[in-house]
Formats: sequence, structure tokens, C-alpha cells
Amino acid sequence: MSSPSKLYEESGRIKVNVTPGRRLEKVSKEALAEPEKFWAEQARNLVWFKEWDRVLDWKPPFARWFVGGQLNASVNCLDRHVKTDTKNKTAIIWEGESGETRTLSYFQLYRQVNKFANVLKSLGVGKGDRVTIYMPMVPELPIAMLACARIGAIHSVVFSGFSSQALVDRANDAQSKIIITADGGVRKGRLIELKKVVDESLPSIQSIDHVIVLKRAGNEVGMGPRDLWWHDLMEGAKTYCPPEPVESTHPLYILYTSGTTGKPKGVMHGTGGYLTHLYATAKWVFDFNKQDIFFCTADIGWVTGHSYIVYAPLMHGATEIMYEGAPDHPRPDRYWAIVEKHGATILYMTPTALRMYMKYGDVVPNSFDLSSLRLLGTVGEPINPEVWMWYFKTIGKEICPIVDTWWQTETGGIMLSMCTGIETIPMKPGSATFPVPGVDAAVVDENGKPVPPGTKGYIVVRRPWPGMLLTLWGDDEKYKQVYWSKFAGMYYPGDYAMIDQDGYLWLLGRADDVLKVAGHRLGTMELESAFVSHKAIAEAAVTSKPNNTKGESIIAFLVPKEGFTHSDDMRTEIVAHIRNTVGPIATPDEVYFVNKLPKTRSGKIMRRLLKSIACGDKIGDITTLEDGAAIDEVKQAYEDLKKVVRS
Repeated sequence: MSSPSKLYEESGRIKVNVTPGRRLEKVSKEALAEPEKFWAEQARNLVWFKEWDRVLDWKPPFARWFVGGQLNASVNCLDRHVKTDTKNKTAIIWEGESGETRTLSYFQLYRQVNKFANVLKSLGVGKGDRVTIYMPMVPELPIAMLACARIGAIHSVVFSGFSSQALVDRANDAQSKIIITADGGVRKGRLIELKKVVDESLPSIQSIDHVIVLKRAGNEVGMGPRDLWWHDLMEGAKTYCPPEPVESTHPLYILYTSGTTGKPKGVMHGTGGYLTHLYATAKWVFDFNKQDIFFCTADIGWVTGHSYIVYAPLMHGATEIMYEGAPDHPRPDRYWAIVEKHGATILYMTPTALRMYMKYGDVVPNSFDLSSLRLLGTVGEPINPEVWMWYFKTIGKEICPIVDTWWQTETGGIMLSMCTGIETIPMKPGSATFPVPGVDAAVVDENGKPVPPGTKGYIVVRRPWPGMLLTLWGDDEKYKQVYWSKFAGMYYPGDYAMIDQDGYLWLLGRADDVLKVAGHRLGTMELESAFVSHKAIAEAAVTSKPNNTKGESIIAFLVPKEGFTHSDDMRTEIVAHIRNTVGPIATPDEVYFVNKLPKTRSGKIMRRLLKSIACGDKIGDITTLEDGAAIDEVKQAYEDLKKVVRS
């Protein structure tokens, strides 16, 4: 079998604007040599009511950063700008699927946040209370979050694609006093009835005192005794709310992550450490300047939206784009159209969306003027080298560097990435390059020992960092068990990785997404990259089913590029390609061609659904599915091929 890095090495290296010297290496060494001094210097970029007494209180595995310090997240995002020339600068450019736009200056955003903070106070919300936010991607969502932060309340944003049961589970776990929602949202031209979902949930949530409803979609909704209209509450609200000084260790928010089993985990982030990490990484990775228009395509319901739509860009006084809608509605060009229309300079998006766009070829993006872009970024999952190359050549015109970022809900901010604000280094398609300064990451074996270059292992973080979660809400023991029990004294994120001969890090997917075929461990990410490296394939999802002889059989679901028609000959050619690229052990037992893959609204492929179809199991919960037709299509493709095999 070929080396794990063979596919990536064959993609070659791309060098863009390489700065002579090793500035990044120097900064990183200094950060790891004196971490508390280093992070204290970064923390001084924030506005503090009171400076800390102690940089770090580390009682493994619990870290408390800048102990004794007091600050406020709302002040750091807004107040710091309203007495400067940033006051009248555009903070948010919002666009909907229809092309409708709104803009808010920093002062307008500041005024709205102050008013809504007073609204919350008038309803009895105070420091430490939890507020559940279940809203579409509209400016009132970050307004609600920042208003909570202003009064010391803890916000818990629930993704607007979740079902009523998901809302019940999260609001009950947080014991929220208020739910903030809207009459509806819009997605692919369809009305998403958010208020209706809240109404279905309320009988099962005992802690809720009030529901605040934003009139967004013009949808007729019933208003019960606890329901209050956003616009009515805002009409008489005072325009200034004194910010609540909170301890650096005070929780800023809870964000729930869910796996395939068990109740969702309430990841809890503090204030001072989290904001320090975000401010620093945003500067290092994106190198924000006053002219930047930053387009992060994430939904605020996920951590990327929290960190790099709401908090980091606003702390830096950047102009950002918020988009409510799907990337391919009404046409498969929405991101490119938005870049051209608003002159975006930085684009930060998912590899999944890129693979979807690749399927339509180069003609669509080439019909737009993307010359305003200076930097491209990816987030959410490892990027296939071929997708990286398409992004670099077709979207970036071989001019824009790509920052391939790795991090998690739990890490708070970016952990691995090229840092263009420090030094633009040689890039390798598909590699996240190096840890950001101050992050001590390594790849280890089952015994926690560093592995040699080119060897697969588990990525770990060997010392605390400011953006790390405080704990899991109400469950310190689970926090210890999930993240700190596999390797003594090391944070284990559950991802599979490799370091190459040059020290570059390669993320190979979730460690639990590893197939065991005839005694060999194969990462789904590596296999999917191999499929996508074939000229005819735009997207790939790999899963498995039990096999009495080999342990597991490899099952592949493939989306062909436009202009290619699937056939038995194509299937044979692709199987041969996998054997040559990865090795005979990676030969798929079944290959299915489909027009679309089942994905969540955040763009992640729902591999568990594919596994259920391949194994003939019950499908289970599909409340976060973007398009139910994708499931039907995958089922049909599976049944059609089975008929051919049986005949």
C-alpha cells in the first residue's frame, strides 16, 4: 500500500508571495517558551475594566484565564469603536436569497444592542441567566447575542434548522428564562416556521418566562400570553444600557454539540480567554485591515458564526457580510454573486460548498468579477487537495493565499492555519500547515507518544490555550471523560492527523470515521480525497458495512461533475484509480452515483444516513437535513444497483 501522504504529495506544492525568513517559527517558539507572558500581551489588545491578577489558573483539566480581570464582550465589539472614526463605518452588510440587502453601521449596531439589552433587563434577565436564541440569519441574531453579553447573561444559540425536540433538549439543559425567535426564516425560497417550532416546544420547557418574536417573514403566527413582539419592546427602550463588568472567567455562551448518540453536550466558553484567542487568531490568520469586507458563509448557529461572524470581526472593526440562504438558490452562484456585488476581500467557506460548486464547472464563477478577493479560507472539515487547487486557481486566480483552518466548537477559535498576518509561507494543497502561535499541538500514537513523520496518529494539544472551553455545562465529569481521558494531560479532539517531513499538519478526518478493512485502518477523508482526485468526480462520501471476511466493506457514494455521465465503465475506471492511488486494500466493494449527497444545512455530509441505507438500518432523525430528496435519491441508486447485481 502506498504512503498515507502519497495522494497529497502528488498534488504538489504551491508557493505564493513567500516571505523570506522564519518569522512565524520565531513567534511560535517565543510563545511556547513563555506562554503566560505571550498570552498576556495578546490580552492587552482588549478593553478591560480591571486587569487580571493572574494570567492562568491551571488545575488540569480545568483552565481559568486572566483570573481577577473584568471586561465585557459587547464593549470590546462596539463601545471601543463608537468614539473613533469606525463609528459610522459599515459593520454588517446583510443579504437575503432574493437579493434584498440591509446595512448597519457600528453606531447603529451599538444603539440596537443597547436598546435590546434594556429590553432583556426589563423582562427580568440578569447576569448569569440563560437566554435561548432560535433565529434565522438576520442582523437581529448578533444583536440579541451582544445584548445578552452586555448585561452578563449567557446566550445559547440553537441552529434554526433544528427540530422542536432539539430545542427542548437545549433549553431545558440550560434552564433558559427567555427564548428569542422569529415568525419565520427563508431557505431555498421556502418559509421556515420558527415560531411554530417554539410553540410545539414550550409545553416541555418549564423554565421559560417569555418568548420574544421578531417579525421577519410576514408569516401569520399565534401570540400566546408569554409571547412578545420584538418591535413593540424596542419601541420604548432606552438607547443606552451600562455594560455589566463580568469576570474574565464568566461564561459568555453555551453552544451545544451533538453526536450520533446521547444528549447534546453544552460547550461553555468564558469571556476573557475566548475573546483574547479570537482577537489574536483573527489578526494572525486574516490580517484584517480597514478596507476589508469579510464574507464568512457559516451560520451563526454553529461556532464558526459565533467566533468569526459575531465576535472576532467586530472586535477588529471590520465590515462583514451576513447571508441568509442557501449557496445554490435560486442559482448555483450565490457566493460568487455576493463577492462581486459587495466587493468582498476575504472569503471563508466550507470544502463541502466548494465541492458542490465544482460540480458546475468553471463557467459559473468565471462569469463574475472576483478580483476584489485577496485571501481565501476554508473551515469545517479537511479540504481535498483537488478542491484546494480548484479554489486556488478558479476562485483565487492563483493570486490569493488559502488559509485552511482547523479548530472545533470546543477550542473556541482557530488552532491550525497559515498566519498571513505574521508570514505567508509555502502552501501545500490540503494541509492546515502549522499550529497558530501559543498552541502546542502534536500527533501521537495510541500510547500518547509522538509518531514519526508520515505516520497517521491522533492530534492532541499538550497545554492549555485561552480559547478552550471552560467545561461542559453542568457536567464536569463528562468534560474530563470526553476530552482528557484518552491521553494523560493532553486534550484529545478526536481527529486523525499526520505530520509530513516538512512539519506540515494534515487532518485526515474524525478518528471515529476510520474503517477497519482486513486489519488495515483507513480514514474516510483519505479515501474521499482519492475519489475526488478522479477527473470525473465532484463529491464523494465513503461509509462502510459489516463484512464477514474483511471486517468492513468500503461503500462509496459519488457525485459526477457536469459533463460526465456515469456508467459501468466509469465505475470500473474509478475503482482502478483508487487501487492505484491508495492501494488495493482500499478497493471499494460498492460504488453508487448520485446527483446530490444528504447534507445538513451547515454543509456537512450526513454519513450516518448513508451507512444506514447501506446496512439496511432505520434512517433515524433527519431534522437537520438540508434536502430530503437527497435521501430518496441515494436510496433509489442503491436499490437500482442491487437489482442489476441480483439479475
